[in-house]
Amino acid sequence: MIKGISFLRAAGSPAAYERLSSFFSALGFAAGKGWQEERSRGASFLAPLGNLEFVDGEFPETADVLVEVTALDAAYQAAEKWLRAKGVEEAAARLQPIVETHWKSRIFTVEPEPGFVFSFWAWTDPLKGKPGAVEGDLSAAGMKFAIVVSRWNAVITDRLLEGALDALLRSGARREAIEVVRVPGAWEIPAAARTIAELGKVDAIVTLGCLLRGETAHYEAIYNEVSRGIGQSQQETGIPHSFGVLTCETLEQALNRAGIKAGNKGFEAAVAAVEMVSLSRKLKRGGEGQGQSAAGGAEGGPA
Repeated sequence: MIKGISFLRAAGSPAAYERLSSFFSALGFAAGKGWQEERSRGASFLAPLGNLEFVDGEFPETADVLVEVTALDAAYQAAEKWLRAKGVEEAAARLQPIVETHWKSRIFTVEPEPGFVFSFWAWTDPLKGKPGAVEGDLSAAGMKFAIVVSRWNAVITDRLLEGALDALLRSGARREAIEVVRVPGAWEIPAAARTIAELGKVDAIVTLGCLLRGETAHYEAIYNEVSRGIGQSQQETGIPHSFGVLTCETLEQALNRAGIKAGNKGFEAAVAAVEMVSLSRKLKRGGEGQGQSAAGGAEGGPA
């Protein structure tokens, strides 16, 4: 039956109305519809979540209206900047410093207009009240991998292969648990990856190749089919495939992505494979190690 909750306060004067509207706009509130009639007008400001709460026990002195934000320091700076821009007398007295609370949050109180006091706060724990993320670990111990790498543009793909092997071995994979499969070019990568995946003997496949627009007239056609084939193999077999096929305009760009300037994409693809295997295992176990679950507010603090 309940649809919403609104707090209505009479501004007292047109000037106070304009200042309050300006203040909440400056702090990033989403403007609602408001209204404009012959005898009154209203400025509406919206928030994604509203709560009506009652407190029993120890609680810091705050305003009746508490506004939860994601970046408290930025909100404080915005409030301070607004007060100075408006030339508010006794600005320091109108804006209280940020303080810590016993319910693991930080809070400050501001009075943009005499008689209108608001408190802004944020959790010190960024995951408070939110579901924790399920993420893969970067340990390859006990995992088996296949690396499918093309021979075409070997000056690039050999560097990618070195990066991938380095990443897997650094992550704890055994050398005998890594199978390297070489194919003629990028076009053949999906077929080889699909065959390996269907055998079900590896936990993940790292695909490495290099396509240069200047050397391949049908560059887009090959790239589209290679990416589609790798993605389709992953989706249909359930074996994670990491994508380390470079698509560059020039040899210089490819070299930069193979370890010279922009990191080694083979290394990055292998790390992604490790993480995806770990994540897949966690999800199959029902999110074990997920972390903090979704919950309401903290004890003794706002929800």
